[in-house]
Amino acid sequence: MPACYVDRISLFPGESFLLHASSETARCGLEIARVGRERVIVMRSQVMVGNHPRPDHGDRDGCGWPVATEVKIPADWTSGYYDIVLTDAEGVAAHHFVCVKSTKGTPTSKAVLVLTTNTLHAYNYWGGASAYADVEALMSRRATLPEAMAGAIGRLSTQRPFPPLLLAAPADMPRLVNGRKRGFEERPWTGGDPVWSRAHGQSAYDGSAGYLNKWEHHFVRWAAEEGITLDYLTDHDLDVDPEALDDHQVVILVGHSEYWSGPQRQAIDVFVENGGRLACFSGNTAFWKVRWEDEGHTLICHKWKGFEADPVATADPTMGTHLWSHPAFDWPEAATTGLSFLFGGYHRLGLCAARGAGGYTVYRDKHWALEGCDLYYGDVFGDALPLVGYENDGCPLTVGQDGLPAPVARLGTPANLEIIAMAPAAFAESPSPYRALIPPEKLEVVAEIAHGDTSAEAQARMLRAHAVMASFRKGRGEVFNSGTTEWAHGLAAGDPFVTRTTRNVLKRFLEA
Repeated sequence: MPACYVDRISLFPGESFLLHASSETARCGLEIARVGRERVIVMRSQVMVGNHPRPDHGDRDGCGWPVATEVKIPADWTSGYYDIVLTDAEGVAAHHFVCVKSTKGTPTSKAVLVLTTNTLHAYNYWGGASAYADVEALMSRRATLPEAMAGAIGRLSTQRPFPPLLLAAPADMPRLVNGRKRGFEERPWTGGDPVWSRAHGQSAYDGSAGYLNKWEHHFVRWAAEEGITLDYLTDHDLDVDPEALDDHQVVILVGHSEYWSGPQRQAIDVFVENGGRLACFSGNTAFWKVRWEDEGHTLICHKWKGFEADPVATADPTMGTHLWSHPAFDWPEAATTGLSFLFGGYHRLGLCAARGAGGYTVYRDKHWALEGCDLYYGDVFGDALPLVGYENDGCPLTVGQDGLPAPVARLGTPANLEIIAMAPAAFAESPSPYRALIPPEKLEVVAEIAHGDTSAEAQARMLRAHAVMASFRKGRGEVFNSGTTEWAHGLAAGDPFVTRTTRNVLKRFLEA
């Protein structure tokens, strides 16, 4: 089947990208379409493509395929996500994409959606392995889950294609969250549809990143229906250009913005401190620190091995790639986002809150984000969707004399954080007679970071946490954090509570 990749995924009008491709049939159709509320085709052509082998270690070192064609971005292409489709003579298609940015000094919107491309690269297993596992070995059953996870790679090339379901999911691809509560003595499961997964060759990692028919795409369609225009950037744009956000007033993150580089965080912190607004409709946000090398062609992401497996980190630990909450960095993610996955976790996934409500319980019903929502103390909203599921962020908290949850200001959690709503969550599954379904995390590491203790009691505390929806002021700016990956699904479903809350956030931030 055909496959393709580009030399760069983010461009201004007038710039060009190179398309590298391989196909068993020489003549292929090339189509490019802007994908927003609708799919609008902007270019069609024919290209001649050679048949090139998949190289050993292509996941780490890239493919090195020759250029099939060069495409210059016309001046009239508006900022957005552009789907690149290469179709061979048999009608089999391969997808890639580019992000077109607005010309500096002439933004089309006050709001910019930062596409979660670092997460996409971290999950990319084309060529065999990703930052998570040797996925091909796992899917072919050549390796058990622990063996496959041991085969994860810390250097990931961007110069390779993406697996089809990761980048171009069909509209009927099941969500990751468990859609209903676990029944009495029912064996736990991890979302999705086993029949669909087997029929489509879906891996356990295909639903965790990507744009088409996933979180960001749902949000973009909703925003267009609301008459809200957006500019687009990628994570890497914030890494290489400290002025990337200067033309905008609101930064929007949607879905699964899990991997951030140091320069990217600096850009967002400066933006908010100077009066910008951060609307975070994402979960598991800024959890892992990454580093870019080779002019954006290599993502360094060693995760748990972020110090011992990285020669750069051996010389300078601050350059390592590990949890942003690790004390070596002295920059926990909650200082930027208000929340952390360390104090949240999974909900309605496996045995993690398997019978959880799937929605938020309201505590501060008078908060500005809930204005006009017809929500009151103790109400639960989003439970029919479910809104709270998959991965969620929280904070250390206590209950004040007024009976309301209050933040405990540690590990970056702002003292002025306003907790609006909560739901139980767990960083890992509780011990049980059932087979563990969520890949095992290093509880002793996270317990020491979160609680300063590696004891069994401290590790057990990681199983008792909360998804949190919150906001706080930061410098002259402000941050709203939905605390869950699934927020955009509430918008896609037309949930009135999620819709009104989102309107409130964007109205306040765009009119600030």
